[in-house]
Amino acid sequence: MRLFYALALTLLAAFPARAEVNIQQVTSPGGLTAWLVEEHSIPFVALDVRFRGGASLDAPGKRGAINLMTGLLEEGAGDMDARAFAREAEGLASSFRFNVGDDSLSVSTRFLVENQDASVALLKQALQNPRFDPEAIERVRGQVLSGIRSSAKDPNDIARKTMDGLLYGEHPYATSLSGTEESVAALTRDDLIAAHAAVLAQDRIYIGAVGDITPEALGLLLDELLGDLPETGAPMPPRATVTVPSGITVVDFPTPQSVALFAQKGISQKDDDFFAATVLNQVLGGGSFESRLMDEVREKRGLTYGVYSYLAPMDLAETYQGSVSSANDRIGEAISVIQDEWSKMAGQGVTEQELDDAKTYITGSYPLRFDGNQTIAGILVGMQMLDLPIDYIPTRNEKVEAVTLDDVKRVAGELLDPEGLAFVVVGQPEGVETTATK
Repeated sequence: MRLFYALALTLLAAFPARAEVNIQQVTSPGGLTAWLVEEHSIPFVALDVRFRGGASLDAPGKRGAINLMTGLLEEGAGDMDARAFAREAEGLASSFRFNVGDDSLSVSTRFLVENQDASVALLKQALQNPRFDPEAIERVRGQVLSGIRSSAKDPNDIARKTMDGLLYGEHPYATSLSGTEESVAALTRDDLIAAHAAVLAQDRIYIGAVGDITPEALGLLLDELLGDLPETGAPMPPRATVTVPSGITVVDFPTPQSVALFAQKGISQKDDDFFAATVLNQVLGGGSFESRLMDEVREKRGLTYGVYSYLAPMDLAETYQGSVSSANDRIGEAISVIQDEWSKMAGQGVTEQELDDAKTYITGSYPLRFDGNQTIAGILVGMQMLDLPIDYIPTRNEKVEAVTLDDVKRVAGELLDPEGLAFVVVGQPEGVETTATK
């Protein structure tokens, strides 16, 4: 679920294999702000609207309400039931997607310019006048409950839920945004109406648009689409207090292969050292076959098919996490190797060759992310939510190239915490026992 924050770190996409994007800031007559990339070669528009807060705004005792509400936004609106709404969207050749995460609810849409007015009117109905019909509620509730039951049998999901509970305590991040069987079963239509009002408000909107539309036309469109939403929603949750129970927590689960997650405190993307931390992570466990963890755990010892680490800065907490899977009789050795590599990196930093290779990969792969208008719109929103400057794209790689060997060594010593590294192991690991302490 939270891996999507790794995507927020990469930012942007538009035209194949090049990072040239002319972004304009647009302010609607009603005061809504958006970032726009005009692209008039194809007659369609991609729009991404994001509401900060997301599932973290669930009311106490109502966990899963915002997730269930989001699933119902295209299940009927205004005078259209779910089937009629779907037929209307299909007839307009319009695409609507509604997704919710821990920190935001996102609305992504694409529509033809010739159908713009009708498409915007249809989306407006979904956002402002969802029906929440009883039969639709029960149908989507059933889908959510099925997912919850399936998750309870998945070692990866069990590990994630256990780790989140250990890290985030009483904060909403500590529990699944889907809720529990009990909480979802108890949700009423009134709870969904309250969840809708909590999230879909003007004081938390971020907007990105790409395509065949002018700034003036976009401003009018946004006021029509969003101008009637409530001015304010529910208060944002406080920052999470991250508590890392150093050591190992074992969750017994009958499976021949154990899943292990590992985590420690992380770094904010607004920190001046974030790019140095990004380079550090690329060398340590950034998912490449050239990373130290992959080399030591997979290539040299054959303990796993894959091991990786990632920086996970969320709106209200920062962690540094990773994952590995191995046979029950070998997971203990994999954990030991990861701990050793964490310690080596903390004490020694990286080599000049590792630094150069990591920067080459990070800067070289960046333009490949510019692969479609819908992707651009979403990443424009991500940039705004991270409070990045509008000229971030052409300067991003310069910041990566400016990272020095001394920067990475210093950040490795300050960020990496071998003694504070927590592991959650789900399976029946041989020779591995719970040692974690708060």
